[in-house]
Amino acid sequence: MQRLNSKEPIKLAGFNNLTKSLCFNLYDFCIARNESERLSYIKYISERFNARKVTDVLKGICDIIEAQVLAVSDQDYQPWGASSLILMSDRKGGGVTAEQRPGDVAMHLDKSHICAHTYPDFHGGGTICSFRIDINISTCGEISPLNALNFMFEKFDADVVVIDYTVRGFTRDEAGKRVYMDHQLRSIQEFIEANVVKDYYCVDLTLQSDNIWQTKMLRMQQNTPTYFRDPVDPNDPEVKRYMELVNREMRGVVHMWPE
Repeated sequence: MQRLNSKEPIKLAGFNNLTKSLCFNLYDFCIARNESERLSYIKYISERFNARKVTDVLKGICDIIEAQVLAVSDQDYQPWGASSLILMSDRKGGGVTAEQRPGDVAMHLDKSHICAHTYPDFHGGGTICSFRIDINISTCGEISPLNALNFMFEKFDADVVVIDYTVRGFTRDEAGKRVYMDHQLRSIQEFIEANVVKDYYCVDLTLQSDNIWQTKMLRMQQNTPTYFRDPVDPNDPEVKRYMELVNREMRGVVHMWPE
């Protein structure tokens, strides 16, 4: 198969048929020492990550990766949780703008989509509450979802991050040969700003021959009071014990421990 072996871009014939998919899983953790703090965290998550606000973030991602928004669908759930879906196309060519759409005729998605789902974990009796948002971007053409990574770190102050990136399908060069990769990539970390990476312990998994990359990130630079809903003294031994619990929970998610 033909791959990109140098910094020189491959000259492709016609439309670029490669599908580039980015899955971004972000986790936020909170220590709830009692029911009042648990309810306070639930209210905070419900207000900050409702469907409308999640959709606003997804629209921001579309701007970053230079994509045209074609249609939006979002939904809040009871008792908590939200979803959002945006159909989009490459602004540099292809796709149909809202002005060009004939009435209410359903659009055929010619290129890309982005979706998000939230997953709060507020189980009763638990000391640690958590919140996860999954953002999935699937693109083709000239759009690169990797360009949205720093924007997502800006919008979500995550304790644990799992990023998966794959390139699927094939396109053809001017000679008619199949091309399975159209850009250089060694690690997802290359697309994350250094001042973000320094706060995390990072682990990479790379299956370059299969066009699969993964980066797991565990926050190491922690501000203790931000993990509590009420004011605390970071030097209090009891507070330190709670921080040990939340750190164990975070490591468990990174390494997929059962408990």
